Amino acid sequence: MDRDWVRTPADVFELDASKLATLERMGEKSAQKLQAGIAAAKHTTLPRFLYALGIRDVGEATALALAQHFGDVSALRRASAEEVQRVPDVGPVVAANICAYFANPENAALVERLLASGITWPTPDRAPSKGELAGKTFVLTGTLAHLTREAAQEAIVKRGGKVSGSVSKKTDYVVVGEDAGSKLKKAEELGLTLLDETAFLNLVKE
Repeated sequence: MDRDWVRTPADVFELDASKLATLERMGEKSAQKLQAGIAAAKHTTLPRFLYALGIRDVGEATALALAQHFGDVSALRRASAEEVQRVPDVGPVVAANICAYFANPENAALVERLLASGITWPTPDRAPSKGELAGKTFVLTGTLAHLTREAAQEAIVKRGGKVSGSVSKKTDYVVVGEDAGSKLKKAEELGLTLLDETAFLNLVKE
């Protein structure tokens, strides 16, 4: 950044080992290792990509719901606010933020550059309508020791459940990890069912 090589996230994917090797305390081997790490980062998931764009009010749960509903970035970018609101747990404010993000020329150009750099992901699975957790809504809070947040979300959705980013009376389970925040407090106030990591793993085990 000091050399003005990186101004946007897309610039990171255009760095090469020969340029990186000229940085202070960055030898050729370290530069090649960093370039390999950048190349590996091009293989991601659609929910992670959408979350990483930093769209206002789009957390991990909303990014997952958007990915499952639209299936690809192009469909989401073309969607109207009304269409975006059809996604579970996406209200008018969040829908407006999403549409405003993609309508911004700078953001649109950034997304195009990121895709052109070779970022790819597998086609996301549509949320199944049936399964042992069908009709159940989960909220995740805190850090789990044995699962990433993304893996926990996938385990829920795979079994027909839904993941929400906010706690409400409609929430069936709140999965509580280490350093849980305000979501835990609200869940306790509402008298919701709390699951620690062990209980959650037992619930979603094969």
